Amino acid sequence: MTAAAGPFAADPTLVRSAADGTELAVFEALAPDGSSRDGHPPLLLVHGATADHTTWRAVGPRFAASRRVFAMDRRGRGASGDAPAYSIELEFEDVASVARAIADGGGTVDIAGHSYGGRCALGASLRTKVIRRLVVYEGAPVPPGMSYRPPGLVEAVREALARGDNDAALSTFLGGIVGMSEAGLAAYRADPVWPARVAAAHTILREVEAEATPPASLDGLAAVSVPVLLLLGSISRSPFRIGTDALAARLPDAQVRVIDGAAHAAHHTHADEFVRLVEAFLDAPLDTDRRIGP
Repeated sequence: MTAAAGPFAADPTLVRSAADGTELAVFEALAPDGSSRDGHPPLLLVHGATADHTTWRAVGPRFAASRRVFAMDRRGRGASGDAPAYSIELEFEDVASVARAIADGGGTVDIAGHSYGGRCALGASLRTKVIRRLVVYEGAPVPPGMSYRPPGLVEAVREALARGDNDAALSTFLGGIVGMSEAGLAAYRADPVWPARVAAAHTILREVEAEATPPASLDGLAAVSVPVLLLLGSISRSPFRIGTDALAARLPDAQVRVIDGAAHAAHHTHADEFVRLVEAFLDAPLDTDRRIGP
């Protein structure tokens, strides 16, 4: 086994070549005792905007106590490569490709995605049959005529990037779309992961623009047929709730659960409840998928 770096292997457990040749790095989460578990289908964790696989550091080892857990670096992040051309459809196929690799020719894979990563996971389920169940935390599209973007946000991020101020670009995004407070931003800046997040700020604009394209819309994702758990924080910005409810109404097998007191980063701030809800959903028999508790 690769040497540990916190809750994840230090080096990629596998590297998958995407459809356009971009290399995608995938890291296995280590259980608290350093082992991996095979009692359930493996779980793939897909991070959101500006992050990388380390965003799952609080919950990855907890999931790994009962199943094999993998977290990928999406294109342009961490140990993964990138390409000049970009679309969210490439990201859909990236996640599908990694899921196929984890399934390794047989079996199924569950996926939990945060924010934009959840949107990518939804799209991936339309491109492969190996995905069994999906968990999406605040990653749903909003209805037509709505936007996650406050007026002027895209312009402000673009201007900050143009002058080389990645810190300002990231802060503008986190405050405007995520709804992070000044106190929250100050705490985030003190976190050791902040420099890595700043380094990925150049990817913000392409994802903000791509999430509003037809393949990532409610209509584009209405064909998702696998069971989906849509998670929300009770104090998150209202568009997250509106989009989640709109998507749930369009999917044939979806349920919504709210984590009380959480905002957009429940996998950090409310890790116990996040893990409880996800595991209850993933482990429920098919005929009780909709009864996993409040």
